[in-house]
Formats: sequence, structure tokens, C-alpha cells
Amino acid sequence: MSDQNRLGVFKTYKLYVGGKFPRSESGRVYEVTDSKGQWLANAPKSSRKDARDAVVAARKAFGGWSGATAYNRGQVLYRVAEMLEGRKEQFVREVAASEGLSKSKAAAAVDAAIDRWVWYAGWTDKIGQIAGGANPVAGPFFNLSTPEPTGVVAVLAPQKSSFLGLVSVIAPVIATGNTAVVIASADAPLPALSLGEVLATSDVPGGVVNILSGATAELAAPLAAHQDVNAIDLTGADTALAKELEIAAADNLKRVLRPQPVDADDTSDSTDWLASPGTHRLTAFLETKTVWHPTGALGAAGSSY
Repeated sequence: MSDQNRLGVFKTYKLYVGGKFPRSESGRVYEVTDSKGQWLANAPKSSRKDARDAVVAARKAFGGWSGATAYNRGQVLYRVAEMLEGRKEQFVREVAASEGLSKSKAAAAVDAAIDRWVWYAGWTDKIGQIAGGANPVAGPFFNLSTPEPTGVVAVLAPQKSSFLGLVSVIAPVIATGNTAVVIASADAPLPALSLGEVLATSDVPGGVVNILSGATAELAAPLAAHQDVNAIDLTGADTALAKELEIAAADNLKRVLRPQPVDADDTSDSTDWLASPGTHRLTAFLETKTVWHPTGALGAAGSSY
């Protein structure tokens, strides 16, 4: 059959929850269009039930992921970068269509996203040295502070930076041993849903990252109030929604990372995602555990602790 008569195979986008690819529990979909209003694909419109399922999957995965060595987590994040490098052309097309960028600018954004995975992979076994340490005390004690992951983190991805911004908010959460429930950009979810396919075929355990698409406010509300969600990143929320979610999150004292909008209608879209990310997002979802230990007779004998 000639190419002229061949019907193209359209990509079916699905959610990524617990290492699997379910359709939305509600069966709903919505049209995703490019910057010119042209149809790109139908994306699943997640329900509150999907959000709850994602939290269950993230909690189930937390023990194994947080218990893995920092070195191992770094290897896993580096493997994600390897897989993305092999599928770079696909992501360039999706980013260009989703964000209305030229091919060269989309390629630059994808390259930066791949590099960001590598950058955070390098930090996994180093963040403990800058976020913890031995504390001086007046007495015969050792006093040590060490960082530990917060737990399940709900992440509202940037609305316009569909891939570089997305990676920039996911990678630091899981690099430090947390698990994530991610709400993709409502208008440009396709790179996020494709990222799920990369995660599934890399070494990231199922449930460590869960990706939902749909209406941000509809999904964020139950996540902010969920008693088994330990923290929330409000990067993709506008000022009004962020305020509502902060109030909901206060019900069980969640750790909240707040966006810094320029005005009431702005969100993280003003962020320069190409700039160096620093360590702020790495430390945002860490808790500090401090342990006291007496030096005792063994310490006096020269044993190390």
C-alpha cells in the first residue's frame, strides 16, 4: 500500500498512575489544540477518583523509594535522561506544537530538560551534606541533623512550560526520596503524558511519579485536602487558586511551596526555567531529623559514631 493511501495511527494518550496507563475513571476526554487552535489529540480528563488512586499509588511506592540509597536514586534519574535522549525528536515535536515554538527553540527546551534530569541526578547523594550536619553541643553528646523526604507531594506543573518547567518541578521532588502526584498543564498536557511512557520504560518504580491531565482546579482541590498528601507545590496555580489550596492544605499542616506571581492572573509562567535552578526545590520537601547520642564509654575509648 502506498503512503498516499495509508491511514495514520493516531497516538492515544493515557494517564500514568502506579506504573500503569489507565484511562480516566470517568471516561472523559478533552481536546488539546496547538497555539493556532488546531486539534492535536484527545487527552484524558482525570476525575477526583483518579487523583485519589494516584495518592494511593504514591504512598505505596514511598517506602521503597525513600529507602533506596541516594546513589541508586541518582542512577535512576540519570537513566530517565538516557531514555529521553533517545526520544528527543518526539518531545521536540510535542513541545513545539504545545507551546507554539519554532523547532530550534523547542529543541533547546528539550535539551535543557534532559540536562536538568542529569543535574538533579548528581545532587541525590550530595544534598545531605548541605542540608544536614553535626551540631556543636555543650556536653558529652553527638548531635546530628539529617534530611529526610517529606512523603507524598502533589505537584501542579507550570501551565505554559509544558516540558522544561514540568521536569524542573518533578525531578527535585523525587531526587530527594519523595513520591509525586503531578497535575500536568491543562492546555499543554501531551509532553507530560509522554513523559509517563519514558518513566515506565526506565528504572523509576511504579507509583514514584503519577501523572494526571485535566482541569487543574478540579484535581488540585481534593489533593490539597487529602489527609495522605504531605506537601503541595503550587507552581501551576494562579493567585486565587493558590490561596484556596493553601487554606485546604492547612487542614493537616502540609508543607506548601508557593508560587511567586507578578500579578493576580499570573502563575509560574513568568519563571525563567532556563536559569540555573539552584537547590531551593531540593530542600523544599525535606524534613530535618535530629538525633542525640551520648559519647559514653565507647566514645571515650576512641570508637567512632
